[in-house]
Amino acid sequence: MLVPQISTQRKVNIYNILQEIIQQEGELEEQCVQRLVAIASKEMREILEMEGYLRAEVASDTLVALSRNHFSMVMYEMQHRLRPLDLADEFVVITLAKLANGNVFEFMPYMGITLATIFTMLRLVNEAKMRQVICSAMETFCETVQFYLKHLEDSVYPVMTEEQFAVKLFPMYRYFVTVWLRSHNPEVKLGVIKSLKPMLNLLLPNDDLREQVYDYVPLLLAEYQGSLEALFITQVLRQILEVSVATRTPVPQMQLHTIFTELHIQVCVRAPAQQQYVGQNVGEIEHCFIALARSYPKELMKFFLSQMETSKEAIRVGTLTLIRAVVGADEPRMNVRTICLAIRVVKSSISDTRPKVRMAILRIMSQLAVSGFQDRIKGWGLKFVSMQLTLSTYKLTNRRDSLHQRDLEEKMVHKVTMDTVKIITSAVSGMTHEFWVRLLCYVMETDNVEVLTPICISLTNLAERQLHAEGAEAKAAGRSRHVDVPAPQKLLARLLVLMSSPYEGEGRGVAMLNLLRTLSHSIAPSMADMWELEIPLLVKYLEEHTKFTWNQKTWEDKLIQFLRHSLKKTRGSNWSLRLGKELNNQIESFDSPSLEKSFLYRALGFTLATGLEANKVELLLLELLYKTDYGKDFDREGVILCFGLCARGQVKTVLNVLHDFEERIQESEQSWQIGAWRKDHPWRRETVKSALMVMYSCVALHCHWQMLRTHVDAPITAKIIHHYTSSSQDIGLKMAFMKSVVQVTKAVENLGDTEDFQFAQKTTLTAILVAIIKAEPPDSLASPVRTMALDALWHLSKVKPFYSTEENSELMDIGIHSVIPLLPPGEDNESIVALYENALRALEQLMGGLMCRQLDPRGLQEMVQLLEKWILSEKEWEREKAVNLHLRLMQAYVQSIGVCIPLKLGQFGTLVGLIAPSTCDTHERTRMASADVLACLLDLHASQTCSSWDASTELELARCKDSLRGATVQTVFSVSSRIAEVACKQFNCDDVVSLIQKLCENIGAMGLQHDRASVTWIGAFLQMRVKELEDKVAEILGTILAHLPVVDPPEVRQRLVEGVLLLAHHHRETVLTSLLRQPLPMQSHLKEVWQAVAENVPFARWMLHGLMGRLQSRFTPRATATSKADVWRLAAVDPLMILCTIQLLIERMDKDDTLRDLFPDLVYTLLMQLGSSQGPEAVSPVLKTWRLIHTGTLPEDINPQRVTIKSMQLLFRRLSSERLVRALEEQGVWALLGSSSTFLQGAGLLARLCIQNAEGSWQRLLELVLRGMASEVLSCRISSTAICVEFMRDPILYQEKLLKPAVLLLEQGVDQRDEVLRVLSLRALGNMALGAPRKVRQYRKLLLETCLCALRGVGGTSVPCAGMEALAKILAELREGDVGSFFDAISEQCRSFFDNESELLRVQAFHLFGALAKVVRISKKHFFKEEVRKAWVPLLLHCQDPCPDAAQACLETMCQCVHFWGCKALEDSLVRRDGRGADETVFQMTLCSVLTQKKPAVLYGFLLETMTYIKSNLSRIRMASCSLAGVIMKQMSEHYLKKLDFAALRNSLQELQLDSDPGVRRAALDTLQILDTCSQHRLPTPPEGVS
Repeated sequence: MLVPQISTQRKVNIYNILQEIIQQEGELEEQCVQRLVAIASKEMREILEMEGYLRAEVASDTLVALSRNHFSMVMYEMQHRLRPLDLADEFVVITLAKLANGNVFEFMPYMGITLATIFTMLRLVNEAKMRQVICSAMETFCETVQFYLKHLEDSVYPVMTEEQFAVKLFPMYRYFVTVWLRSHNPEVKLGVIKSLKPMLNLLLPNDDLREQVYDYVPLLLAEYQGSLEALFITQVLRQILEVSVATRTPVPQMQLHTIFTELHIQVCVRAPAQQQYVGQNVGEIEHCFIALARSYPKELMKFFLSQMETSKEAIRVGTLTLIRAVVGADEPRMNVRTICLAIRVVKSSISDTRPKVRMAILRIMSQLAVSGFQDRIKGWGLKFVSMQLTLSTYKLTNRRDSLHQRDLEEKMVHKVTMDTVKIITSAVSGMTHEFWVRLLCYVMETDNVEVLTPICISLTNLAERQLHAEGAEAKAAGRSRHVDVPAPQKLLARLLVLMSSPYEGEGRGVAMLNLLRTLSHSIAPSMADMWELEIPLLVKYLEEHTKFTWNQKTWEDKLIQFLRHSLKKTRGSNWSLRLGKELNNQIESFDSPSLEKSFLYRALGFTLATGLEANKVELLLLELLYKTDYGKDFDREGVILCFGLCARGQVKTVLNVLHDFEERIQESEQSWQIGAWRKDHPWRRETVKSALMVMYSCVALHCHWQMLRTHVDAPITAKIIHHYTSSSQDIGLKMAFMKSVVQVTKAVENLGDTEDFQFAQKTTLTAILVAIIKAEPPDSLASPVRTMALDALWHLSKVKPFYSTEENSELMDIGIHSVIPLLPPGEDNESIVALYENALRALEQLMGGLMCRQLDPRGLQEMVQLLEKWILSEKEWEREKAVNLHLRLMQAYVQSIGVCIPLKLGQFGTLVGLIAPSTCDTHERTRMASADVLACLLDLHASQTCSSWDASTELELARCKDSLRGATVQTVFSVSSRIAEVACKQFNCDDVVSLIQKLCENIGAMGLQHDRASVTWIGAFLQMRVKELEDKVAEILGTILAHLPVVDPPEVRQRLVEGVLLLAHHHRETVLTSLLRQPLPMQSHLKEVWQAVAENVPFARWMLHGLMGRLQSRFTPRATATSKADVWRLAAVDPLMILCTIQLLIERMDKDDTLRDLFPDLVYTLLMQLGSSQGPEAVSPVLKTWRLIHTGTLPEDINPQRVTIKSMQLLFRRLSSERLVRALEEQGVWALLGSSSTFLQGAGLLARLCIQNAEGSWQRLLELVLRGMASEVLSCRISSTAICVEFMRDPILYQEKLLKPAVLLLEQGVDQRDEVLRVLSLRALGNMALGAPRKVRQYRKLLLETCLCALRGVGGTSVPCAGMEALAKILAELREGDVGSFFDAISEQCRSFFDNESELLRVQAFHLFGALAKVVRISKKHFFKEEVRKAWVPLLLHCQDPCPDAAQACLETMCQCVHFWGCKALEDSLVRRDGRGADETVFQMTLCSVLTQKKPAVLYGFLLETMTYIKSNLSRIRMASCSLAGVIMKQMSEHYLKKLDFAALRNSLQELQLDSDPGVRRAALDTLQILDTCSQHRLPTPPEGVS
């Protein structure tokens, strides 16, 4: 049967799956396992090329997986395939190794026979691959044995000792070393070497076998000559040598020389290129020599000494490297004898001057110090280090200019020396004084400052160790710890100056700071505590930054601050003076210019400022003045700064020195052409005078403000003026003078308490500066004098006394006249171009500074006025500079003021109007600058008005600016028009007007091109903004018409006329507004205009819409003016004009047009106008910009009310409804509307008649009314709500589906503050029960809650009255369940009004309580019965209310409520009383009798409540309360009589005897008698007529 072939990959996949199954299932059936083992074994041994190898590998892994649970079966198969003297298959050996590695303890019983069998196979193996497999397997077997021996106690199999394993392994080791290691195949050699390590781990512990292993060491050494990687050979040798040391069985001495030589060569000779692990190999060799040094120290050092005798540098360096490794051996440390022998070897080469040898010796010194052999390097070692430090420094200082190999090596020697010094100073104790002093001197004197960092670190470490050693002694002696510092001031001066560049020389700043901190007690004990606090902060700053992130000035300021604090600690001593001398001595040690020398001048100035002995300070300052080379700018400026800083504490001394110096040089005043004191410093008179002027100003700039106040005018400024005026006044002196002025002015600016300080010399200095400016040629520029003078004036402008406004303008004008006329220089002359640009910059700065004194729109306008004539100049370069200056000042203005102070109204348009025509200038740069000015103005305007100035707008403006370059005339006008379109979007209406005014003013001021540009901008703005200029039509038309007669060019005139036509053609509303600002239609020629409008019916109807809109704008939400445009639109036009116009149009329009579609809007608008004319809105604000021209006194019939009513009459007549017109006349609607007191009544009557006669489009009128109810204008809301009251009585709202919005608006009206509006809203809500009774239940919650809130309000009586009236209507349409929780609140609130002083309130309250009684059914019956009990006393009393309506309403309510007592007799009694009008006493007695029998406690409560009414404000109520009290007391039972406080009752009744009403007095007397009777008998009087 043929079995289909299975691919190799599929077999691999099957084996992998099989391994996963074996791992998951664990133990399998024995038969299955045997079958799997046989198949896998067969597959493993059938290796066919590469694919077969892959199958064999996975088959082998499958056998290993099976061995975890079925080891014996797998091992049986493997042992069966491993036969003695028979070469086994490759994968059999591999699988055995895997089995040993994965099943250590199970494999151990087979280990011996396996090793023995493999040994018999070794001679049969000839293929390199098989040899590698066996070597790898042996490596695994040995590692497995090691693991087994370490965990021997865990084994359950027969024990095999370590010696037994070693005996079985040694033959194989010997065969590997003697036969296979000599193979020519490198891979076999590598496999053998790798297998030797684990084999040696088992062989070397055996004493007998160890000696035999030593015999084969030469064979291993011989392999160094081959191609094998040396590292692996060295690792085996290290293993053998270290075991020899550990077991104290050294290798035979006869092998030493061979071992020494072979290993030494590996270090000294350059390794072959194929060697990959050279560095690691050297490390392993060092460990070999360490082991050899422990066994044969004398022999090894003798070998090293012999090698050092050779002159080859590589051998010496390699030998020293090995000695360093021996010296630095880890624990256990090398013995002293070996160290001494090693030092001897080192000393033999100490005279070698080759760099690498010196570096090797220095590294050995470092290693000796680190390894604890510090004492062995004292003397000779320190001397050698010192010598190398000096030698390397000297060579580096005097090195060649070009980079050379020897220089690089010497630099490395110096670095190693520095490292060595650092190490030994931190490790060696008891350092010699000579070495300490030598290092200190090196710091203070060496020119090689780049290498001071390690020296400072070393000195710090050394000082710390010395201080620590001296600590106990110093503490016992009671003194502070210190070390010897030969020249503390010199050291501090040196370190301070060098620390000014802290990151040079590998970060010397931190090292020097740490050294200062360590030597603080030795340098200056008084500074020590302060240094302990401040130096760490300086170090922290340096550590937080790098040389790329630090700031030079900040760091120098910190150092100066540190110096100042330090000097404060030495006050009272000459310490600072000596430090100053040292600083002075170092001046010539540094080059000019350099950072160190610059800082040195600063430090010297601050140091001398703290000196106590003024005479010695003077000597130092004079010496500095004499030795300074004034021809060098750097040194001159440094001395000037030094004097200024010294003046902080020695101002008088400095001034005396300068005065003394001046006196000495005045002795040769006439012969200053020769040198003065030093032949190498030839001075010129002007140079020294210039320096003196700047020195004086620098003194002023730095001295204390109190001293400055005393000396600034004289001698400082006076001396400056003297030196200037007494000199030849050349350019250099002028520049020095102006620099001095600037510095003095800055000093005055910084004065403290300057409110009362006036700089007396300001006027003189200003005059000199103005003279200097005027002396400059007006049309040429050859020096920076003009620029510096303008700059000095700018500084002077900032000190008091300030320039006046006139002086400001004059100085601006002088500056402008000195710079603007200058002809621009040629581009080939770079120096003149730079002077020219600086002059422009100075002028900009001066103009900006002077403008800052009046930094507001007025100051901006004055500045622009100064530039205006130059902007309009006929010379191109003057226009260009003027526009550019305008641009810079505008930019400065925007940055300084921003949105703080907005421009005046219309100023923005004026500014733009001035510069806009320049965008069409014939000069390109002027056009470009003009565009930038416009952009700046637009940006300022956008920031102040928050207008939409976005990135796209800026981009468009930038594109327009680019298009102005090199464009033709036509293109320029096109681009200018585009700019106008971009700018136009940012303008408000006022600025548009001012822009057009300015553009019209400039027409004719320049050429035709500018005039064309002006009208181009006017046309562009009108075209874009015509719809927004409603309020500006009159001004724009007035401006255009005023300038039109003087315009000559026909082209320009035509464009202006087109602008007027554009306004009339494209913006009817604006034209309408403009016309309405003219005199009244009925009294002017405009009647003809309106007549023409009326003849065009469509246009007339549109005009009526517009007119109504203007009236409606007065009582719509837009009535609140938010801009000037709103003010003009809403208030600038007199409503009388609009009303007269409406009347005229209605009267003159075609009679056949009934205006039915406009009727609702017209009626509503005119009614709202009438309503607003009754309130505060009747008066319109008057604007100064608008004049209403009257030709005479208006007739009496022309007033808003009469004209409005006349218009309404005309409108109603157009409806052709005679019945409605007659009804309006008969019921006096027009008269009611004409009076403010009856207007609301008239409006309601008008609405009712319109509804009854079914005239008009009610849908539109209802919408308008609802909109009016939502208006923010109170009069409009009131009028609209009055109309809505009538609409709510009719089903029309419900039918038009407008009931819901009406109810919501009425609800809002109830919540308003105005009482009239609230009352009308409540009435309207109540009328809903009449107009839409079915909808009451739907809105019951809103209605009840709204009305209830009206009852709770605080204030007048009309609102609660309207609320209760509405509630009564609403309750009539509701059932008990509909009222819900509101029932309780309504009842309680209603009762609260029973005793109100308002008659109307009492009437409505009684009606409402009766309405509640009608609503009550079962669920509220118990509650309302209690409410009736609470209300019964007030009801009983108010039946005699002085108001008849209230008394009647009260009686009706009692009739509604009496049945809640549940007593038929009471109901009958009340019915009889109501029917006969009998005395109420009978009913009261009946009630009391019933209560006495059924509810005596209630009767008792009634008496108490009744007595509270005897203090009522109503006399009828007081009388009724007395009568009722008497009736109750007569009927009260004895039990409750006993509870009465007769004395209190008697007192209350007796007080009523003084009442002003006789009826009250009588009633009180009768009740008092009853009270007396009851108090005597304690029995109630029997009721009369009651059985």
